[in-house]
Amino acid sequence: MVEEAIRQQSVGIIGVGAAGLITGYTLLHDGFQNVQLLTRDTSVGGVWAKHRTYPGVSINNVHGEFGFSPLPMPPPVLKAETGNRLCGEDMSAYMEKFANTYLAGKIRYETEILDVRRGREGSGWDVEVLNLKTGNKEVLSYARIVLCTGGCSQAHVPANLSAKSAEGAGFWGPVVHSSEFGSRVDQILREAQANPEYSVVVVGGGKSAQDISSHLARHGISATVVFDKTDAVIAAPVQLPDWIRKSRCLAVFSPHIELRTRLERFLHTTTLGSKITHAFWNFLTWSSLDVLKVAKDSPLRNAHSMFWGIRTNDEGTGRKDGFHALVYQGQIKLAAPNRAEGYASDGKSVMLRDGQTLRANAVILATGFSSSWTGIFTEKTIEELGLGRHPPLEHVDEWNHYKTLASPPAAHSQRDQWASSIYRGLVPAKNINKRDFAINGAVFITNNGYGFEVMAHWISSYFLEDKMRLPSTIEEALAETERKAAWMRKRFPEMLMWVTESYSGGLTFFSWPQAMDELLEDMGLPTMRSGGNWLTWPFKVTSVDEIATLGEERRAKREADKALA
Repeated sequence: MVEEAIRQQSVGIIGVGAAGLITGYTLLHDGFQNVQLLTRDTSVGGVWAKHRTYPGVSINNVHGEFGFSPLPMPPPVLKAETGNRLCGEDMSAYMEKFANTYLAGKIRYETEILDVRRGREGSGWDVEVLNLKTGNKEVLSYARIVLCTGGCSQAHVPANLSAKSAEGAGFWGPVVHSSEFGSRVDQILREAQANPEYSVVVVGGGKSAQDISSHLARHGISATVVFDKTDAVIAAPVQLPDWIRKSRCLAVFSPHIELRTRLERFLHTTTLGSKITHAFWNFLTWSSLDVLKVAKDSPLRNAHSMFWGIRTNDEGTGRKDGFHALVYQGQIKLAAPNRAEGYASDGKSVMLRDGQTLRANAVILATGFSSSWTGIFTEKTIEELGLGRHPPLEHVDEWNHYKTLASPPAAHSQRDQWASSIYRGLVPAKNINKRDFAINGAVFITNNGYGFEVMAHWISSYFLEDKMRLPSTIEEALAETERKAAWMRKRFPEMLMWVTESYSGGLTFFSWPQAMDELLEDMGLPTMRSGGNWLTWPFKVTSVDEIATLGEERRAKREADKALA
């Protein structure tokens, strides 16, 4: 049988973050015999690996999210302090337990990926690696590859702010990217203890910059955050009930590429619905800033749009010693809107765009990430697969009837606009007929646990050559990716400059339930699994428990399809 032969073939999974772990589990559970996960790290978790976390770092997910159906997630360690939000320690411990429980012996650590290329015979994949323990290079061969390196593994460090530039200006303090802060924080705390005047400049307006400056402030260290624009924020005076926070409530107020329900069509294609929708998001923005006591003249109000953007943090009820509280109390300073331009010639300061300088003993660069793919593929392979970016093609705007999208913010110039060719954010369109290469973790959503698990099942069905809803030709697949790229530019006109190829196979964000339903439909499985009737369905709690039987459902469908063949 074809599927049994496929199960005997090797699969290499690159990356052991959340996407890599659930993909490995799903393939093994589906009977794939030879699955190996590769990572350069010494522990699992990716961005949540032990050496990358530090006390106080938190994520936007509440308990019950960012977990997988096979393994319940324990309550957060700092449940009371964080409003039931998960911390880095929670994520790291969960990922390690998941790997130890289900993937023992399947992970190869301290293995740096140097190159991924087609096998010599034109089939399969050769992965050139460097063994970080021995220093030896070797080539590993796999029949199939799943790329799970994510968009937060390759630090982006502006050249003018790099450690090399600091050294050239005579600045000898630590210059650390946010991804390295966990491994350098003890050094900074020790140096600060010995110097009462110690100060840190944190560059960036996102969640990492906020968490890092908060951690420093809690230790009595003076921190100044420099940013042009910060993230939007969701907060409430009391913890939101699950029927709002964990349901499809936010999703229906976020327009999706397809509007499948009457409620969504009313909200996004009628004048009254559009007014209600924007009033909802405007109220949520205003009330959140009010809950967090953000002053009307505060630079924190110069934030990305909650409706038009994908940069929104969920602060719950807000920590008493959280970022916004510490800013309110004057323990964290803001230099904004502004931009760090480099290091001053005195060797002790950071120069800002407006000409002022900030004294600094250390600089933390929360400046985001570059694509994690460019370092492991040659240009030839990127071109062959279609993993790179290209100028957007002309596309008829089929969403002009969306009233909620009628008055967008100004988009970036054409040079900042680009498109990728990754079908569903899961398969390079040029390679779609080969069924030997897939991606998990490149779709930007707000519920990664649920999303990564559904995507892992989609990938497994794709590899097993199950009967699925797929483009019949490469040309059809490419046309669909161009359509999706046009949608992303219309839906999030200023966001593509904030993400890279390895983090933008799809920008669905709040409308993640609709995107997951599309993948379930591709597999021929029931959608809107939370249940409810015409009135209650938007408020039914979504949970990974509702997708716990996907493997069995797919197996039953596979047998039924065979019987009908």
